[in-house]
Amino acid sequence: MTAGARAERGCGRGVSIIVPTLREAQNIPALAARIDAALSGGGTAWELLLVDDDSDDGSDRVVAQLAERLPVRMEVRKQSPRDLSAAVLLGFQLARYDRLVVLDADLSHPPERIADLLAALGDGREIVMGSRYGEGGSVGPRWGVWRLLNSRLATALARPLASCSDPLSGFFAIPRRALPDLAGLDPLGYKIGLELLVRGQLEVKEVPIEFAKRQAGSSKMGWRQQVDFLRHLGRLYRYRFGGLTRAACFGLVGASGLVIDVSIYLGLQSLGVEHRTARLVSFWPAVSWNWLVNRRVTYNGRPTQPRLRQWAKFTASSLIGLGANVGTYAALTTWVAGFDRRRLLALLTGVAVGGMLNFLVATMYVYRRHAVPGPPRGRRVATQGTVREHR
Repeated sequence: MTAGARAERGCGRGVSIIVPTLREAQNIPALAARIDAALSGGGTAWELLLVDDDSDDGSDRVVAQLAERLPVRMEVRKQSPRDLSAAVLLGFQLARYDRLVVLDADLSHPPERIADLLAALGDGREIVMGSRYGEGGSVGPRWGVWRLLNSRLATALARPLASCSDPLSGFFAIPRRALPDLAGLDPLGYKIGLELLVRGQLEVKEVPIEFAKRQAGSSKMGWRQQVDFLRHLGRLYRYRFGGLTRAACFGLVGASGLVIDVSIYLGLQSLGVEHRTARLVSFWPAVSWNWLVNRRVTYNGRPTQPRLRQWAKFTASSLIGLGANVGTYAALTTWVAGFDRRRLLALLTGVAVGGMLNFLVATMYVYRRHAVPGPPRGRRVATQGTVREHR
């Protein structure tokens, strides 16, 4: 039976396996073979849809050869930036079947467990996640201590957002009917499963899996991906918990800026710089740090403004907040009975007043919302047994 016939046979009631790829040509044949071995004997119609971020590594030729005997096809994204979540969302739109499975191309997710995810989905669940950290789940022995700690920390940061043991799993099954409005999603980076859980408010069931180390090729995980993950978490926390999350994030950024400020202030004095000069100098790197992190994290998702102009606005608002801070302290210790003997309390009150003013000015002025029209995005559509590009 031809690949096309096998895909058409179950059109509707089958499973589309969506795999985002970037320079994974070495892993694609083994991935397709293991999926074929896991599903073909059970009478399930399936397709493997690889959504590639313009790898230019021969992946298209590999897929063309596989498509001669298996229901495999590839979509090549030319849009920038490369983004795993965007690739998966495009896969959702192009998938032929009513059940959708997402997994990684590096063979860290076991294709043999796809059937178990689909069986659990048959209980009426909205999404089924392959869990590394639930009962019965595990990670492979080749994982290093640093990677395990990094994964555990990231999972702990995401746990308040979803009621499951492994909300960051990239291996999941979802029926098309349970997909939230794709236009309302706002993913960033590689945790599309968490995006669906939070914004779709989906009921989740977990199936234990063993998460293995990649078989071939190199990991795409770098510091940019880690930063994108934190930015994505910020978006989801704001969505789930509202303005309190933004205020808390603003406060944490301010605290980190204070550490920088004090460290530079003390460091300059240790080098012999006069204390008033040291205080004047230490303010600028601290306020610049606060501006940049707030731009990237606290107010991520709001339209960006020219950097120099926005930095100047933030610096001005910080000086206003500093004035309110010092003014509150001076007023309390001068005119309010009792505060002249409780100067630390007056100082903390001034910090709170100045911080709240900073937050309000930053929210309504420095990082304010304003409409910025963007260029329309192109799409590319792939058909069975072919590889097509869309710009």
